[in-house]
Amino acid sequence: MNTAISFLYLIAAICFILALKGLASPASARKGNWLGIIGMIIAVAATMMMPFIHNHILLFSLIIAGGAIGSIIARTINMTAIPQLVAGFHSLVGMAAVLVAFCAFLAPESFSIGMPGQIATASLVEMSLGLIIGAITFSGSVIAFLKLQGIMSGKPLRFGGQAPLNLLIALAILGVLILFVMQQSFNTLITLAALSFLIGLLLIVPIGGADMPVVISMLNSYSGWAAAGIGFTLSNHLLVITGALVGASGAILSYIMCKGMNRSIFNVIFGGIKSTSSEDDSTHEQQASVQQANGDDAAFLLNNANDIIIIPGYGMAVAHAQHAVKELVDALEAKGKKVRFAIHPVAGRMPGHMNVLLAEANIPYDKVFEQSEINRDFQTADVALVVGANDITNPAAKTDPSSPIYGMPVLDVEKAKHVLFVKRSLSPGYAGVDNALFHKDNTYMLFGDAKEMVEAVAKALDEN
Repeated sequence: MNTAISFLYLIAAICFILALKGLASPASARKGNWLGIIGMIIAVAATMMMPFIHNHILLFSLIIAGGAIGSIIARTINMTAIPQLVAGFHSLVGMAAVLVAFCAFLAPESFSIGMPGQIATASLVEMSLGLIIGAITFSGSVIAFLKLQGIMSGKPLRFGGQAPLNLLIALAILGVLILFVMQQSFNTLITLAALSFLIGLLLIVPIGGADMPVVISMLNSYSGWAAAGIGFTLSNHLLVITGALVGASGAILSYIMCKGMNRSIFNVIFGGIKSTSSEDDSTHEQQASVQQANGDDAAFLLNNANDIIIIPGYGMAVAHAQHAVKELVDALEAKGKKVRFAIHPVAGRMPGHMNVLLAEANIPYDKVFEQSEINRDFQTADVALVVGANDITNPAAKTDPSSPIYGMPVLDVEKAKHVLFVKRSLSPGYAGVDNALFHKDNTYMLFGDAKEMVEAVAKALDEN
């Protein structure tokens, strides 16, 4: 029996590895998802075969109930809410790690790690680390969810002495962990959990909207390491492998994103970007005048252009405009225009957000380019069409050292011959920074709902 379970775990682990490989590209992402699903089915089936697993009916009932809830959420959730949904799911993984750690401490004989008060030291360290990482993941993910959902302000929230306080709490966690291993006290375990929940909250609160995609990626990494830690406690090799895969891939993605944003990953995780922007909306309306255009004006420019680059952003997701954008692309290509998409690494609210939306609208993958691949092409483009993006096109990131986003690589949209900017108003982006691109001589603002405006442009284009 043990040989069969080990073999099934090996197959599941291979499926998870291949799933991650598949998810590395939009073209193979669907196959990667199916491999992940198959791997999880095999893993659950193998776990159910373990001799010490009982109450199969109850377990299957809970799995079916959880699967039903997940299916309902997946079918009803809006694409704009995917980032906060991911943050919410990360919090569940973190809390699961915390609860397993408490169960292992209260009933160690069920986990074959000793008896109450006589738990093996290695097991105590493993469950403590799983609990700490899980608690940080839970409270940090809750804060990320609240910020992304708009329940909590997306501005960085800081106070005097915040860094020293975090350091003090971290040292306290280390001290309590050592005390817990020595005393094996339930009250000490509760204290360890409380301190971990607290530092998770304090680590995410000062991180602003501009860094939220990195936060989502890091929380994903945390959830993986929490699962791996609990895998050691449960002596479950597959859980260790799966958690390590998630943890390592999340950490690598976070590093890549920070490099793409010209940020220090330590700066992001331990304090984020210092914001100096004003939140007074009246100041945005008092900026220099802008050039406004309508659908007919935009259609005229596009009709006389040969090379067009489209820059999607979170506003496209909010307006569900991806299908309207596809219709516009079809109309442009029918007239012999060259159309491509430029994707910034942190466009939207999480990594790959824009890629998913464009894939949903059946936009071919070979028309979608990353920032590093297409940025130099803006200087030869006739029209750059920005659909709901903001911070990722702001030239202040290159020219204004006092800007909160200074140093973040942005798309060189302003270098195009003409810029068409679809946006509801002149309000700043999620980072709270005014966009100097709005006031450039070659920029034309198309105010309104992104879906309605793009449809108007496509209609006017067909009539020309």
